[in-house]
Amino acid sequence: MPEQPRSQPQHWVKHTVSAEEAGGTVQDILTKSMGVSRRMIQRLTRSKGVQLNRRPAWLNAKVRAGDVVTARLADDEESGLNPVQMPLDVVFEDAELLVLNKPPHLLVHPTSPEHRETLSHGVAWHLARQGVRAKVRPAHRIDRDTSGLVLFAKSAHAHHRLDLQLREGGLKREYLALVDGVIGDDRGVVDQPIARDPRNPALRAVRPGGEHAVTRYEVVERYPAATLLRVELETGRTHQIRVHMLHAGHAVLGDRQYGRKGLALMPRQALHASRLAFAHPSTGEPVEVVAELPDDIRGAIQGLNGGAARG
Repeated sequence: MPEQPRSQPQHWVKHTVSAEEAGGTVQDILTKSMGVSRRMIQRLTRSKGVQLNRRPAWLNAKVRAGDVVTARLADDEESGLNPVQMPLDVVFEDAELLVLNKPPHLLVHPTSPEHRETLSHGVAWHLARQGVRAKVRPAHRIDRDTSGLVLFAKSAHAHHRLDLQLREGGLKREYLALVDGVIGDDRGVVDQPIARDPRNPALRAVRPGGEHAVTRYEVVERYPAATLLRVELETGRTHQIRVHMLHAGHAVLGDRQYGRKGLALMPRQALHASRLAFAHPSTGEPVEVVAELPDDIRGAIQGLNGGAARG
């Protein structure tokens, strides 16, 4: 059994007011410079969690250059999920963040009440075992049958800062995809809108009037009947890589929803979230994590016409 959850230690985040920020208010610093959400500010004011130069502060207090605004950003919370013990491949972890290498065939987060054993349920167990009371917050998601890196925030503030990076393109997500056919060009871009497929609302398709979506790719290796690609998302639409590569004529191998190519080689889509890069939500320092190709995709590569590769 996990140990009894204990209170999270107080986590104070500081910001020194610059000359350009002087004349604004404490609330301006919290929202614009520190990236604290308005919802969190309401909680901080109730708990006296905002200070100006080490003293309790009013939100409308004016600030001067050199002043230090401090916010207490760790609050006790329920996880929101029943903890489920499961093996977790922890790639990176600190007081604010948790990065896991997710196996295929596992949902990141429940989308309906019957989903009771997702990766997030495992994270709830992991946090409870550490004695941490925190809500489970995935900063992004990958498909159930896609393997690879998933980033979780351990606090509302960290999640808010990561969400801003995701929206503004600062959180870089890179995938490895094994696709059907040999791609001649070394790199390319698919810039096509994506919307729900009118024939099946659970699927997506390239359609005029859909949401803006951009996928960039470059060739890692070519095989007689397939290509291994490094893919970077500029946007994060549902099934984006799978839909865009199908549109480009190179369906992801093993994908039973889009293209149905290479089903004998792969039990699931040959798509792996291999790299994440972002600024740490508290320190601003760059963080980069990687996860190597899983065994099933390596096995598929070996099975491609004897596995002979060419550049």
